[in-house]
Amino acid sequence: MGAAPVDPRSTAAWASLTRLADGFTPDLRRWFADDPERTEHLSFDAGDLRVDLSRNLLTGEVLDALVALGGEVGLPDRRDSMFRGDHINVTEDRAVLHTALRRAAGSNLEVGGADVVEEVRAVLRRIYAFADDVRSGTWRGFTGERIRTVVNIGIGGSDLGPVMAYEALKPYAHEGLECRFISNIDPTDAAEKLAGLDPATTLFIVSSKTFGTLETLTNARLSRRWLVDGIRAAAGADAVPSDEAVVARHFVAVSTALDKVAEFGIDPANAFGFWDWVGGRYSVDSAIGTSLAVAIGPERFEEFLAGFRTVDEHFQTQPIERNVPALMGLLNVWYTNFLGAQTHAVLPYAQSLHRFPAYLQQLTMESNGKRVRWDGTPVTTDTGEVFWGEPGTNGQHAFYQLIHQGTRLVPADFIAFATPAYPLVDGTTDVHELLLANFLAQTRALAFGKTADEVRAEGTDEAIVPARVFPGNRPTTSIMAPALTPSVLGQLIALYEHITFTQGVVWGIDSFDQWGVELGKQLAVQIAPALSGDDDVLAAQDTSTQAFVRYYQEHRQR
Repeated sequence: MGAAPVDPRSTAAWASLTRLADGFTPDLRRWFADDPERTEHLSFDAGDLRVDLSRNLLTGEVLDALVALGGEVGLPDRRDSMFRGDHINVTEDRAVLHTALRRAAGSNLEVGGADVVEEVRAVLRRIYAFADDVRSGTWRGFTGERIRTVVNIGIGGSDLGPVMAYEALKPYAHEGLECRFISNIDPTDAAEKLAGLDPATTLFIVSSKTFGTLETLTNARLSRRWLVDGIRAAAGADAVPSDEAVVARHFVAVSTALDKVAEFGIDPANAFGFWDWVGGRYSVDSAIGTSLAVAIGPERFEEFLAGFRTVDEHFQTQPIERNVPALMGLLNVWYTNFLGAQTHAVLPYAQSLHRFPAYLQQLTMESNGKRVRWDGTPVTTDTGEVFWGEPGTNGQHAFYQLIHQGTRLVPADFIAFATPAYPLVDGTTDVHELLLANFLAQTRALAFGKTADEVRAEGTDEAIVPARVFPGNRPTTSIMAPALTPSVLGQLIALYEHITFTQGVVWGIDSFDQWGVELGKQLAVQIAPALSGDDDVLAAQDTSTQAFVRYYQEHRQR
């Protein structure tokens, strides 16, 4: 299982943080008053991202102890091992090389005797040629019509990354080309995503490394039937020699199981592969992002990769005290392990990032929701946080009440952009400036609050003064970039990848396996026959499962 990780509780830094947390009373108003340069001291640049940590519950002593903790648990060495291609995914005996997906063309990284950068670039060249063909109309459907809709079929990392990135970068998408995404095995998802589409102008990308994922293959089969039936109905049965002839022009795959791809009816020449050192939640910049490459084009996709690379280089080269992902990860450890926070909100003030919190849920919770360390021993601390969020200002009218005046500590990351995708004006009012005013107001209110005396000074009835007090000292990190470009999106994703990595190193866990998703999938396959009437299988289930199977059988309308 590899060398034992450092128990963070055994470090001098952990002892210091424990001492500092004992009776810790944050006072952001006073800290800002005492240090007029606090914002300058605690603001950092990583690529195009300006990151302000000054409104966190952070003193100089706490910061020094966190930086020391990163060193004492071996964060720099573990980081270097990852970039080098060592097998730090110990439970699967694999390298962790998602960073190689975005290395510059012409660079070299040999792992196991192979130049992985050239392997990545070879796949990218094929993806780019395919994307150009679809965008230009060279690739056409069975009836000779241009492709108008690309439907990505995947689940987990094969869906969350592509759909998030596509939604974020819609302003850069090719005119006349739409992407849709099917993931859930609930047939409603496929039915609604296929509704209104013309089979003759629809192209499917089936994303499954093993080409055996239950949800993905079920949806792929449903889509194939919809496609073939639709083409036959429109063109006439005599015009369609075989299902395979239709599938060949309307399906491509992202997979390494070429035999299964061919069995499905997809030409293996139209399959784009990736490697076992790419975890699903780290794969949007691999062939899993083919739908995005088609939508925004190869040039923009290269900008997307370059954005990742910018933050990779920052994380790889900057000392911990100036290293933005490391500092943000260590801050999360401070909140989780010393101040009792259990959740973390991500609040993008950009509607285009409305799927970003959902993407981060998989990245962070599938990575760090672990109860054993990488050597198989139990963890010695709490691990992971529940990540969640919604775009501003929607969230302000939903859950901000709890963040401002509730009893739970909820650290929050606020994300905004100086230049909007759509610079709309309401009369003489720049609407984007209204959005940014809310972004700035919320972080200020959370940090500094509103005292009872300030409430009274407004002439408030004394009986409701307590209800209108805002305690403040609610921690936030503010992130702003010039605009939400492909490069900036890549930078944001890489930022959170390395935040997640940092926390995993402190906790001594393998952030790159995901055994916790296996048991439920195995049991689903075992239970399915009971729903179809297999009494022997039903008898083997627990009484609660049996009761719900019987309820289903009694109430299902066919």
